[in-house]
Amino acid sequence: MADGDPQVKAPPQIKGEPLPRCPGPSYRDLALDDTNEVPEFLYQDVYENLGSAPIPASRYTDPAFFELEKQKMWPKVWQFAAREEDLPEAGDYVVYENVGKSFLLMRQEDGSVKAFYNVCLHRGRKLKTDDGWTGELQCPFHGFTWNNDGSMKTIPCRWDFTHLSNEKMQLPEVSVGIWAGYIFIREAKEGPTLEEFLVPMPEHFKRWRHEECVTALWVGKVVPANWKVVMEAFMESWHTVITHPQLLPFTGDANSMYNIYGDHVNLTVTPFGTMSPHIDPEGKPQQWIVDEFIKYNGRSSDNYDAAEEGSSGFNIKVPEGTTARAALGQSLRETTTRMFGHDVSFASDSEMMDALLYNVFPNMSPWAGFQPNIVYRWRPWHDVDHCLMEVRILTRVPPGQDAPRAPKMHFLTDDEKWTAATEIGILGDVFEQDMENLPYVQEGLKSSANGEVQLANYQEIQIRQFQNTLMKYIDG
Repeated sequence: MADGDPQVKAPPQIKGEPLPRCPGPSYRDLALDDTNEVPEFLYQDVYENLGSAPIPASRYTDPAFFELEKQKMWPKVWQFAAREEDLPEAGDYVVYENVGKSFLLMRQEDGSVKAFYNVCLHRGRKLKTDDGWTGELQCPFHGFTWNNDGSMKTIPCRWDFTHLSNEKMQLPEVSVGIWAGYIFIREAKEGPTLEEFLVPMPEHFKRWRHEECVTALWVGKVVPANWKVVMEAFMESWHTVITHPQLLPFTGDANSMYNIYGDHVNLTVTPFGTMSPHIDPEGKPQQWIVDEFIKYNGRSSDNYDAAEEGSSGFNIKVPEGTTARAALGQSLRETTTRMFGHDVSFASDSEMMDALLYNVFPNMSPWAGFQPNIVYRWRPWHDVDHCLMEVRILTRVPPGQDAPRAPKMHFLTDDEKWTAATEIGILGDVFEQDMENLPYVQEGLKSSANGEVQLANYQEIQIRQFQNTLMKYIDG
């Protein structure tokens, strides 16, 4: 049990009238009953009543609005472009592309990262088309060559380019920011620093230290829906009751907490190891919750002691007088410490199992906590009707071991389902359930009679925050 008076700890920070919440235990109630102390920011309500106005459906379907995003929003925001382990050595480079623009992130000799427009300054060919290593940047068309720091090295037939100086031919750069192993770029020179853009994540993530993590798995697939349609599906948990019913025995979907911080960051906290309020608890013991969690939780299901050979199930039993959350939390603390070599005995049950999902405007969502962490990224894919959805899973590097290089992204074809990516296990089944909705959302929006999207006041408040921020950029 956490110490302190629950009426005093972590008072809410709510602007305007408080919004109605699902009856029954709140996330705060669960957090204050945790085995170990939960960080207050994980159960402190922080939101502003943003009203109930509908969202125009055209924001998801109109090619003209898509062009406005390309011109007015994407160049001005920090974009998650790579992880440190994608380019660990000097000379390693990553090609990052979005909305028709191509950038080259290059590891320098001093360990820093520079990012250039991936364009030859002679005739405009892309310098690189895939990730790799190089000792210099040579254009495959005519051989113009740059040093890895972007300075001009060689101009072929220099006698015919007397009008070009080395200074004029320096590769143009974009801004680079690095936080917790994540590498961001921004075209615009003006604007908030990366740390300012991410507030309050730099403070929150001090506890979870994603800089100690590396990409273990990376899968991507083009989805036939607008990038916002797909991303916003991951900004609320209450679709679980219809879309992911197998998760309800251990997911407090309607108990979720939705916080918004300024313009660019929000946090969803969805409790696991507790029954959905949509399920009748009669005749369902705490042990049933544990068994269902182990069966269907794609993020943590490998982190358990297998039962003795010849038997079924796992050796996680709920002692008399305790809860499924407590039993699962204890097991996860023990197995995570053993598997990754970091002592997490101090961690709360919440940080070991719950969905702690941060959304960073416009298109990145990292999970927090001490388990292997999912990181989502969504990018428009050539037009208003398609996007590339990427799923990374980060794991912690054991003490004393070198961080391995990130694997290449497993790019699923149009004909392959998420379940074809066997490395992500049962998560593939969950994503496939989402895919049964999202393409039809895109088609439905185009057929809308009133041209409006209606949002829940609380459970979809983060979508409204996202849309409000988007329009701040569109409106200048």
